[in-house]
Amino acid sequence: MKKDIFTMEGKNVVFTGGCGALGRVMVKALLEYGANVAVPEICDRFDESFDEYKAQNKLKVIVTDLSKTESIRASFEEANNFLGGIDVLVNCAAYGGGAGGKSCEYRLDKIDDDTWENGVDGTLNVIFRCTREVIPYFDKKGKGNIVNVGSMYGLIAPDFDIYGEDIPWSPPTYGAGKAGVLQFTRYCASALARRNIRVNSITPGPFPGITPATDMEFIGRLSNKTMLKRTGKAEELNGALLLLASEASSFMTGTNIVVDGGMTQW
Repeated sequence: MKKDIFTMEGKNVVFTGGCGALGRVMVKALLEYGANVAVPEICDRFDESFDEYKAQNKLKVIVTDLSKTESIRASFEEANNFLGGIDVLVNCAAYGGGAGGKSCEYRLDKIDDDTWENGVDGTLNVIFRCTREVIPYFDKKGKGNIVNVGSMYGLIAPDFDIYGEDIPWSPPTYGAGKAGVLQFTRYCASALARRNIRVNSITPGPFPGITPATDMEFIGRLSNKTMLKRTGKAEELNGALLLLASEASSFMTGTNIVVDGGMTQW
């Protein structure tokens, strides 16, 4: 039988932001491919389809405030004890507006210092804190793997014509923070290679959550910005995630995989 190079059997993963709209789908993919997953989150928002994994001790939510170093440090210790070691960190969490369907002040002349600092903290600083705190656990194993989640708005500016006046624009903190994530990924890849730690990133394009209240005319305008003329489905991030989280990417570091239907290519 051929070996599945994308298998996650025996891999222990800490996945921040795992209860989010995209995070839930990616966590499910890791579990289906055999991983054990600890999810530092503000609260448990997994539905009943995850209950079997919890019952098998394959999945655990650890209540964590990712804005606080002390909370991250304690949650990673708990994750390490639950998992029996940490092999992979997926940095998917984001907060502070512009992420997870939340909006915040986006008009440059109206943004105060607290709004700016909270927005950058929730996109960039949180990844720094989690990366710093996981390194000792990787050092104990002699290797490690980090997958950061960026955004198309870390590569390009929003086209504000598609938003109009009624739909909140993506705030500048989100794009600035996500651009920083991509550079931080490259920096960490270079700095941590000598410690046998790989660091890569995934950049999702347009993956809007669509509900009965969603403005479908906006979705149409957004779709037309992509070469494939549609927005993404959450499960379409799983291939890139499984590649980077598994040994299939054993000779990859400092890489950014863009999953955007071609949006950033023209």
